[in-house]
Amino acid sequence: MAQLGPRGVFVVSIGAKPILVTGAAGFIGMHTAERLLDRGEEVIGVDNFNDYYDPQLKQARAARLEARPGFRMVRADIADHEQIKDLVAVNKIDRIVHLAAQAGVRYSIDNPFAYQRSNLAGHLSILEAARHNGVSHLVYASSSSVYGDRPLEGAGFREDDPTVNPVSLYAATKRSCELLSQSYATLYGFPQSGLRFFTVYGPWGRPDMAYFSFTRKVVRGEPIEVYGEGRMARDFTYIDDIVDGIVGVLDRPPAQGGHEVYNIGDSQPVGLMEMIRTLETALGCQAEKIMRPMQPGDVTATYADVSKLSALTGYAPRVPLKDGLERFVQWWRSYENG
Repeated sequence: MAQLGPRGVFVVSIGAKPILVTGAAGFIGMHTAERLLDRGEEVIGVDNFNDYYDPQLKQARAARLEARPGFRMVRADIADHEQIKDLVAVNKIDRIVHLAAQAGVRYSIDNPFAYQRSNLAGHLSILEAARHNGVSHLVYASSSSVYGDRPLEGAGFREDDPTVNPVSLYAATKRSCELLSQSYATLYGFPQSGLRFFTVYGPWGRPDMAYFSFTRKVVRGEPIEVYGEGRMARDFTYIDDIVDGIVGVLDRPPAQGGHEVYNIGDSQPVGLMEMIRTLETALGCQAEKIMRPMQPGDVTATYADVSKLSALTGYAPRVPLKDGLERFVQWWRSYENG
């Protein structure tokens, strides 16, 4: 049974201490909440359902979650620190998986203040709510973009590699969030884990991602724009593998209120043109390609060294790109057909 708490906060009576998942109507957030529900956790989701991409997709994800026992969705802006603090307090939140953020590299060029509010103010809001309410572990989303633009060499990017040259505002905000968390862990001693995601894809994904937008255009017979003239590579990571890592880290907080950062990727970078060929095979049709130069804020390659995460959780990605794109295409056809 739900009731209104202080300042109109939605109070959810669903038993023992629930887990808060921010960005629960998002791609990674929905899948993470589902996995937690599958293992019997109580979950409260938070999302503001903004229109960065089609809100109907977010509503469909939310409806999927709300059909599950043990889940409640709260429509709220994470940057509203008083509301978030009260939400955590009155619902006795014990753990937080903070995935809400303003995503997208190119969007940040024209809409910088959206990143200031969602990523910086929003992260600070979560930190304050966590430290005032005795949260036992905060797991939050960072990004591979913090490594900047660097060549694809023989070894993957490591967590102790330099992260001082962000090439986009989005990357700068994500690195700033890591620094905020480090300072809060030092000052207040509650455990935090940051996850640097590497190009997540799969069913229920984000329409602004290349594999998603390419699918729509190829099926419609429209040309696709291939940036960097196709000379880019990404560490494409299937959503189920990502959730394995998130939940594994959630269950293993740093000792003594520490702060740790982990790469979470497939550790098998794939060239952009190879990804397109794999997608064409899954769709059963060829794409008309228009080659474009590199866009501002883009990076040439990403490549995750996941040895730190593997040592902690046994993390081992299982879904190759071919299988993952086939699963995505199957879902996409079903979703497009209602």
